Amino acid sequence: MAGIGILVFPDFQLLDASGPIAAFEIAHRFSGKRPQITVFASKAGAVRSSSGVAIQARGIKGAALPHTLIVAGGDGTRGAIADARLMNFVRAAARNGRRVASVCSGSYILAEAGLLDGRRATTHWGRTQHFLARYPKVKLEPDRIYVQDGNIWSSAGITAGIDLALAMIEDDFGEAIARQAARQLVVYHRRPGGQSQFSALLELTSPTGRFKPLLAWAREHLDQPLTVERLAEQARMSARHFSRSFTAELGVSPSKAVERLRIEVARSRVQSGSEPIEMIAQSSGFGDAERMRRAFVRTFGHPPQSLRRAARLA
Repeated sequence: MAGIGILVFPDFQLLDASGPIAAFEIAHRFSGKRPQITVFASKAGAVRSSSGVAIQARGIKGAALPHTLIVAGGDGTRGAIADARLMNFVRAAARNGRRVASVCSGSYILAEAGLLDGRRATTHWGRTQHFLARYPKVKLEPDRIYVQDGNIWSSAGITAGIDLALAMIEDDFGEAIARQAARQLVVYHRRPGGQSQFSALLELTSPTGRFKPLLAWAREHLDQPLTVERLAEQARMSARHFSRSFTAELGVSPSKAVERLRIEVARSRVQSGSEPIEMIAQSSGFGDAERMRRAFVRTFGHPPQSLRRAARLA
């Protein structure tokens, strides 16, 4: 069975493919093994990415299945899903290969192929709501950089394909080679935190900006009880009307929004200093360290202490 396969299609995102290719090429170099990396497409020839830069690919007809298939994402996923031959290739790789993975919106291809039903997965944070609506059987974890569930892997937006590749490299060659490859690429071996490396305030701003002042106020008062009633009073709305309006405009409940703000502030302090975890939990509004620990595990897959150690190593 062939080595690493990268599956592309017209209008794929170039970095979704080139990131993992570079990571595996460097890892093979450090391991002393010759890299076996093949780019596949529905038809052989040059495949144009969304940037206009083309990549040469081998046709999937009659091709040996790779032991690892990484599916790129990008605007072209809509057309790829409609390509029966390409979809059958993905299913065959999942049945007969060692593992199948997606980068960014390549998760749509895995989901459409039925490979994510009942499984944990992730995708680009900007596609969360659409993905959940289209594939309700998938256990989406929107804030994870990458997720492994059995032999199916998925990763977040674009550069997360490198994080995904490094995790697979560690699986294949061990931690030392993965660290060497990460240093060569000048990236984290294990990136601290999740997709919410961007500001929760920016993420939660609605198109109208109606609740932006309220969120800014909430972020400055995280150490206080921020109930729906308190937030509604600050927004000068009835609690019932506020809750409905807030959820409709921002896509999350007021309590979930407050938790995101608390996690953002707490994570920054956990990673950047040596302040006691209990003190951070109190001042960011979690109340106690255990409640904060559960929120971190739910959001990032790791407790606060692990994120602090990773940040120090980085």
